[in-house]
Formats: sequence, structure tokens, C-alpha cells
Amino acid sequence: MNAPVPSALRVEGLGLQIGGATILEDVDLDVPAGSLVGVIGPNGAGKTTLFNVLSGIARPTAGRVLMDGEDITRLSVPQRARAGLGRTFQTSSLFPRLSVLENVRLAAQVTRGGSYSLLRFPRRSDAATATAREKLALVGLEHKLDTAAGDISHGDKRKLEIAVLLATDASIVLLDEPMAGVGSGDVPGLVDTIRRMQSETGATVLMVEHHIDVLMGLVDRVAVMYSGSIIAYDTPQRIMENPTVQSAYLGSAA
Repeated sequence: MNAPVPSALRVEGLGLQIGGATILEDVDLDVPAGSLVGVIGPNGAGKTTLFNVLSGIARPTAGRVLMDGEDITRLSVPQRARAGLGRTFQTSSLFPRLSVLENVRLAAQVTRGGSYSLLRFPRRSDAATATAREKLALVGLEHKLDTAAGDISHGDKRKLEIAVLLATDASIVLLDEPMAGVGSGDVPGLVDTIRRMQSETGATVLMVEHHIDVLMGLVDRVAVMYSGSIIAYDTPQRIMENPTVQSAYLGSAA
């Protein structure tokens, strides 16, 4: 019998109340190391709020967050990033006037203890530049190194955001709706990028996504959120067959 895979990220009894309103309630979630887990749910279910708590933007009013067995509930966003937790957002956080290479190099530069200076441009012999080139090759953007980030397609911007995260040595990656705004023609390439990133780096990936058909073919397990709680957590096939999920989420989305 195979030994259980240790948790990379674990949430225990997580709750969040704001102004008397319950946003998250008694959320439990165990994300095995090296897995790719999807989070789905109707609008207002608490998915992005959960990501805000996991990444340190919001502070829970109950429960705790564990990363590799260590309690990170009270750590700041930068502290979590240094521990290896990275996140993308629904809206782009890139520097549009800088090149694709420069965007990733800055992230690699800061990770290695350098400054976040826009005045230091890449050099061929620079270690941060070498890292940036490696991550860009991983996401399939090695042919657009000198293109301004603002001039590439939305799908390529999502790939670039992933490369930026990888340059920070993130071992746990939170992807917040990576397909949002991406044209249908760019979706397969982005899906392949996420799959390749996870398999080649061994990163643990937690992903919120509204495109259920895309997500179900990509992830190992799916957590379903409804009214601030997780109502099901299972394989994609079992989630699709779950009558509670069909009633609470899939049925309402039809």
C-alpha cells in the first residue's frame, strides 16, 4: 500500500466574517504536494476570498492555514512569498512597457536578494536573466523575449504571469481564473502550459476556474464551494456525478 502524500497546503476550520456577514465558514481543505487541484463554485461562493486568505491578503477570523506543516496563518504576503507561495490574479499585474524578458528577470532579481529596480536591464551573463530565459522557455514564450508585455495576446500574458511566479521559486502556485478573458484559440496552449509547469517543476497548484470543461480535464481533484463553504472535494468524475454538487452548483449554472 502506497504511503499517503504529505500536504503542501492545508486549511483547517477556516472562517471569515466581515461586518457581521459570514464570507467563509468552517472551510477544510487538504492539497497534497505535487497535485493540481481545482476550485469551482457559483459567483459569490467565496473562491477568491479563499485565495485572499491563503495568500495573506485577508486575515481569517477562525481556523488556520498550514504550508508544508507550518502554520502560516499570521504571516504577511511577502513572508508567504519567501516561503514559496505564489499567486496570479484575475487582472494582470505585469509591467506592460517592459519586455517579456524584463518582467520575469525582475522577479528573479528580487528573489535573489536584489532590488526591484526598473533601471537594471537584463545582461546575457546575469544569473537572473538565465533564470528568466529558463522559465520563459518552460511556458513557451522564448520567442517573444524582446516583445513588450503590453503587446502580447491575453493568453500569452497569462503564460507570462506564470513565468514570473516560477522565477520567484514558488513551490505552491495559486491561479485565480487563469482562463479569464483568454480567447478560445489560446485556451489549449494555456492549459498545456499549466500542465507542463506542474509536471516539470513539481509545483503544487490550486486553481480557481469558471471554465468547468477545461478544469475537469486538467486537475487531479476538485473542491466545490457554495455559500462560503466547501460542499464536496473529490475526483473530477465523482464531482460531476455528485447530486449535491449538481443541485447546488452545476444545476444552477445550467
